[in-house]
Amino acid sequence: MTYSPISIRQITLNRLNMKLNAPFTTSFGTFQDKEFYIIEVEDEEGNIGFGESVAFSSPWYSEETVKTNKHIMEDFLIPLLFEAPIHHPDEVSERFQPIRKNNMAKAGLEGAVWDLYAKRQKLPLYKALGGNKEQIDVGISIGLQPTVKGLLQLVESHVESGYKRIKLKIKPGSDYDMLKEVRREFPNIPMMADANSAYTLSDIETLKKLDEFNLTMIEQPLSHDDIIDHAKLQQQLGTPICLDESIHSLEDARKAIELGSCRIINIKIGRVGGLTEAKRIHDYCLMKGIPVWCGGMLEAGIGRAHNIALTSLNQFILPGDTAASASYWERDIIDPEVIVDKGVIHIPQKFGIGYDINREALDYYCVEKNVFQESNYKVET
Repeated sequence: MTYSPISIRQITLNRLNMKLNAPFTTSFGTFQDKEFYIIEVEDEEGNIGFGESVAFSSPWYSEETVKTNKHIMEDFLIPLLFEAPIHHPDEVSERFQPIRKNNMAKAGLEGAVWDLYAKRQKLPLYKALGGNKEQIDVGISIGLQPTVKGLLQLVESHVESGYKRIKLKIKPGSDYDMLKEVRREFPNIPMMADANSAYTLSDIETLKKLDEFNLTMIEQPLSHDDIIDHAKLQQQLGTPICLDESIHSLEDARKAIELGSCRIINIKIGRVGGLTEAKRIHDYCLMKGIPVWCGGMLEAGIGRAHNIALTSLNQFILPGDTAASASYWERDIIDPEVIVDKGVIHIPQKFGIGYDINREALDYYCVEKNVFQESNYKVET
């Protein structure tokens, strides 16, 4: 079936600053304010697709930041989108190929095109992606806490809410003893540990001790750009290693699987450059029998909606990080907000991302707006 191509007429970058309900702490540090972009892509008929950037203000997760995202989108990617109509969102990643890396900037724009495409085809985004689930299982990520008592109280509240998996951040000095206390109090909950690259092979004895806790996985224990040492470590562990920061593309996933660097892969849309590449990684992992799950980057509602749609694909067999909006934000920018019902999210059936944009909330959090018109990029022939 052929569809009329998308002619993009206007792109708007809204820079938002939202405050988390509570400080979030990882091995990298602590923060409470989240700065990011909401991207609007408008076609010639006035339809609008929405995307969300996920880079942080500082380059601690990756080399990208909010400021570099703006530079790359404004000076390189937006002009490429205005070059010619788009027949399918898969073309966006091809068009962006001359620009190296900067995956989070690419993913924000590409996500908006996917939403616009689904709306034009009168499809929910998850169906446009090829998903077929009507609901998804979800877990929650808990940052490092000042006290074990406070951590146990948080875990208990999330278990009572029905979350299907608890993810706990760890780092050297806050790992074995902390996990031991949680496992003692909650012997049967699915539980995983996320190290955010805080360890080296010199910590192998500590990491081997974590096998006794029957963890679903240890996420990214070693360096963010490593797949060699992870393969060495996986040979020594009974617990599956899940790679996160090391996987930026299908090629990265292929090499990691062939080397035996992991048994599970976390797919984050922003980290891999968009929904098209995320789908390609999913399809490869399905073929290889490698479980995948959708990680979170403390997204607001639009980013969460994209994660929900992606998780509808078949090989997402482990609960992801897409928790309820209220777990992180006092007020989200979508209506209704993302709600978790006994550990599951029911996938919305509206066209596109499935949620309406709360313009009042978006404008409230917006601290800067830049509008780009297609007419300003036309080349005279």
